[in-house]
Amino acid sequence: MRFIVLLISSTCSFLSAPCSCMSFNPETRRLSVGLDNGTISEFILSEDYNEMMPVKNYQAHQSRVTMVLFVLELEWVLSTGQDKQFVWHCSESGQRLGGYRTTAVASGLQYPLRDRNSLQRAYLLASLFHKLWSEAGDVTGGVTALCWDPGRRVLFSGSSDHSVIMWDIGGRKGTAIELQGHNDKVQALSYVQHTRQLISCSGDGGIVVWNMDVERQETPEWLDSDSCQRCEQPFFWNFKQMWDSKKIGLRQHHCRKCGKAVCGKCSARRSSIPRMGFEFAVRVCDSCHEAITEEERAPTATFHDSKHNIVHVHFDATRGWLLTSGTDKVIKLWDMTPVVS
Repeated sequence: MRFIVLLISSTCSFLSAPCSCMSFNPETRRLSVGLDNGTISEFILSEDYNEMMPVKNYQAHQSRVTMVLFVLELEWVLSTGQDKQFVWHCSESGQRLGGYRTTAVASGLQYPLRDRNSLQRAYLLASLFHKLWSEAGDVTGGVTALCWDPGRRVLFSGSSDHSVIMWDIGGRKGTAIELQGHNDKVQALSYVQHTRQLISCSGDGGIVVWNMDVERQETPEWLDSDSCQRCEQPFFWNFKQMWDSKKIGLRQHHCRKCGKAVCGKCSARRSSIPRMGFEFAVRVCDSCHEAITEEERAPTATFHDSKHNIVHVHFDATRGWLLTSGTDKVIKLWDMTPVVS
């Protein structure tokens, strides 16, 4: 991965409030900018990208715009805000077409372009994603980023618990594949459809490129037991067995591969399990450690350091370039052709 020096042109426009989010459509060269005061300002860029022409302003929200998305097929501008409103406007007339009040501030917004009747689903993914699936026990932190694969109809979500989850929506199987490769909260996602690779970026500057063209497995559910399911030693809350066996209870752990409840002695080894999304070494029981082959330990992701706190990314598939912006007020352009191919 090679860093490219980005030259900033003199093209600029002064806004009525600080920018909070942006959406750019290369086909129409339409730039939609969400502002801290709830306004969405729209611009058209010239063919040589040396001029920005103001088009219109949408009075979309009562407070900061959190996400904005322009849908060319419908000529709609979708947006969410800190006022807990999800609204959509007609980009031609500027008229508000509809809105819905969410139960929490939306942290991500994706629209499945191949399904013209799925606006309700787009709202569901943006606003209720954390609420619905955290109740199911699959998400342990707030959703911080979303990315949609229109080909396989798969949704990727990044979370503050450092994980990425792949949700099989199109297959209607309800499967959820975990990807564990970050040491900080995941703040941006981008999917490269033609190579089936996922790019995830975290708050500590880490960039992970995942190979999603491999067969992955769901992580098992953790089993409940009052004693180790390997050596049958009691856990510290199993007073009856502790009394009968005259042994001190042990602390409970779980094998990440089989999900069994085991003691520390029976799970002292560590191993990576990339097919299950564990790129780092995790706790496994002795039996699973012996069963895991070197082929199963082969990594399915590459790791890179951007050296800044990434909050937004955009991948240009035609050039193979990745644009990252961070809290350090720096924009970086990366040549990803050596790793995204």
